[in-house]
Amino acid sequence: MDWIEITILTTTEGLEPVTGLVLMAGIPGLVVDDPKDLRDYLAGPHPARWDYADQSLMQTLDRETVIRVYIADNEQGRRQGEYLRAGLISLMESDAERSFGSLSQSMREVKEEDWANNWKAYFKPFSVGERLVVKPTWEEWDRRDGRIVLEIDPGSSFGTGQHHTTRMCLELLERQIEPGMRILDLGCGSGILTTAGLLLGAAHATGVDVDENAVITAEKNLKQNGLAPDSYTLYCGDLTAEPRLRRILSAADCRVNLIAANIVAGIILQMAPYFSPLLKPDGRLLVSGIIDERREEVVQTLTSAGFALAEDIQSDDWHALLFHRK
Repeated sequence: MDWIEITILTTTEGLEPVTGLVLMAGIPGLVVDDPKDLRDYLAGPHPARWDYADQSLMQTLDRETVIRVYIADNEQGRRQGEYLRAGLISLMESDAERSFGSLSQSMREVKEEDWANNWKAYFKPFSVGERLVVKPTWEEWDRRDGRIVLEIDPGSSFGTGQHHTTRMCLELLERQIEPGMRILDLGCGSGILTTAGLLLGAAHATGVDVDENAVITAEKNLKQNGLAPDSYTLYCGDLTAEPRLRRILSAADCRVNLIAANIVAGIILQMAPYFSPLLKPDGRLLVSGIIDERREEVVQTLTSAGFALAEDIQSDDWHALLFHRK
């Protein structure tokens, strides 16, 4: 399958609303290139940092922030692209002060082989928390260190575990999973959290994603890690838009001990009314992908929905929040 790369020009302030549009369009992942990251790095407390900055980079400090997303070159991908374009037009019309930049878009075709291979050089094994190591399938790892090895090949789906939000989710999962638990991964992407939960001792995991390719990739990764087919269930669907899916997941024998939703604040707020019926009475809710400016809004909304904040961990401007049912 070939892909279409959509490049969107925005600003640091536009990252949250544009990211929300991307995920609401059902597009599972994105790449962000924000010159603010370089400016913050160069403004750090150690003057020696300047020695490592290529002078050609200095010319990029004032450019716009770039977001790149990838959609399949098929009917579903075209629908996602149309939804995203309509959302960007609406966002542009509401942005009277132009805080979100030009929001201009460009597209190019990407061949399957280019997508699959060009980025692999940047994905190396890394440890997370006390017990896990995340390893791409094409790399080696010495298993004598005793860590649980989670092998992942994201393919064209979001989820290598390298981003702050996923790392924090894995750290919290590691501390929350108990033998025999049932877990639900909403927005499962590559299946990294679904797989981690089972490897850490959960009895059953359910993964849900709006993207068909993500569900296919998640199943491949679950099999790659040697997990029994009866230990997981995968659905392609939208929890907020499909009553039938909500009925399935809220059935008494499907309710879970823990929900993980590593998405963005806007989607989590839309899902807030639906979390509680999916959980057992003592259930827990782990949400991540929440930028600092949206934290209070998420906490207040989930508190009103019947949850109590138990833990908040932060990495850079991102939060992962653990809630218990009241």
